[in-house]
Amino acid sequence: MARRSRKSSIGKKIMWTVFGVVITLVVIVGGVSAKVYFDVKGAADKAYHAVDRKNKIDPTREVEVTEGDPFSILLMGIDTGDYGRIDQGRSDSMMFVAVNPRKESTRIVSLERDTYAEIVGHGTEDKINHAYAFGGPAMAMDTVEKLLNVPIDHYISINMAGIKTVVDEIGGIDISNDIQFTYEGSTFAYGKLHLNGEEALHYSQMRKEDPRGDYGRQERQRKVIAAIADKAIDINNVTRYKSILDSLGDNIQTDLSFDEMVSLAQKYRDSFKKIEMDQLQGEGFMKDGVSYQDVSQVELDRVKKELDKQLDIVN
Repeated sequence: MARRSRKSSIGKKIMWTVFGVVITLVVIVGGVSAKVYFDVKGAADKAYHAVDRKNKIDPTREVEVTEGDPFSILLMGIDTGDYGRIDQGRSDSMMFVAVNPRKESTRIVSLERDTYAEIVGHGTEDKINHAYAFGGPAMAMDTVEKLLNVPIDHYISINMAGIKTVVDEIGGIDISNDIQFTYEGSTFAYGKLHLNGEEALHYSQMRKEDPRGDYGRQERQRKVIAAIADKAIDINNVTRYKSILDSLGDNIQTDLSFDEMVSLAQKYRDSFKKIEMDQLQGEGFMKDGVSYQDVSQVELDRVKKELDKQLDIVN
């Protein structure tokens, strides 16, 4: 049985942080100096990387974020182990995000990294997180789009190693931990914890000791991102905005332009009032000695129906 959707303030924080709109909002709403504005724009321009996609399921689809259209984004956490490097590695965390300002709502569907799928453009079937390693954002977008049969309009990839620097820049984060474990020399007890950058990275990376497997790791990654958002919007951190921006710029890639990010801040704010979190659920199986997650057609149809409805897609 698939996990039912729920409203979540965490979802809202994820969106603000991932888009980099937190800092943009400080500039736009706070009216700080022109230098800050151009630093923000410079960081956004540095993160911008267009994609050339040849396998879209709907080549005729046109979405204008600057006009306030409903749109979708594939969010990917890339774990290369190297700061400032997101051009290689696998997308160990993947989320499909559907934003609709007309409904004033957002839907986020997490995808398990071991989900068995056709790797579009590579001619193989494999774990879905291999698509990024084989063909970057374009192949990852095409693969997830084919699996869910729902169009993906944009992408954002975040280097998980970059979390370490960002967390240290903002003075650490506070999280509520529900699983006790030790990973890479860091020990995490139950309850409220204050984490530095290295601890936050380790907390978001552990998978094998979690009885929930990758589902548990995805939940912890969402907690870390939410906690970063809590600190990033603190006005006391404005004086350190340049260092934070440099960290974000080195560790994020997206095909959203600066103008589109500004539009997100100005026109999509009400879209995050209602957040629904969902999880594409599968069942484990072994093939050639490798563990995968098989997602039934019934589950795929359920998720497609919800996403089509969220994006106002009529079939």
